[in-house]
Amino acid sequence: MRIREIIVVEGKDDTAAIRRAVEADTIETGGSAIGEEVLRRIELAQERRGVIVFTDPDSPGERIRKIVAERVPGAKHAFLTKSEARGKDGLGVEHATDEAIRRALEAVRSPEQRSDGGEAGSSSPEAAIEWSDLLDAGLIIHPEAARRRERMGELLGIGYANGKQFLKRCTAFRITPKEFAEALEQLEKEEG
Repeated sequence: MRIREIIVVEGKDDTAAIRRAVEADTIETGGSAIGEEVLRRIELAQERRGVIVFTDPDSPGERIRKIVAERVPGAKHAFLTKSEARGKDGLGVEHATDEAIRRALEAVRSPEQRSDGGEAGSSSPEAAIEWSDLLDAGLIIHPEAARRRERMGELLGIGYANGKQFLKRCTAFRITPKEFAEALEQLEKEEG
């Protein structure tokens, strides 16, 4: 599998894991203290080939994802679940199996593409997900909210986030109410 875009990862172990799973070029941020020079390289990569942000499903990884997303509009995102990224030494892309890495890269999300496959600029008859939808779904202000958001993030392919960030991701990745409802139905079926 050859990836056209340049994949933004945190470090050299992540690069090794990516190259084990697919044929791709990477830019390493050097951790969550991402510098101006690295950000300029990511901007150039976005202009020339496009980028996919593929960071660890933890707080530092989310911080990098947020910094890159704000600086490089249109960057695509690939997500691993925490269970896919868990290794004996911690949590990270470097611990994921080749299969999990390929799956995440096949399910890449773009803020410029609606979840129904249409372009962001085209009209959509469906409204956006709202805060009240998260409340009604038990994704905020609920004893199991964090666990439920984690699973919903997996089902929607947008990763784990706190309530406010989860809503932002639903909006940024154009999650439709239909897609949200289908994922919620699956979550509730799993909970039995």
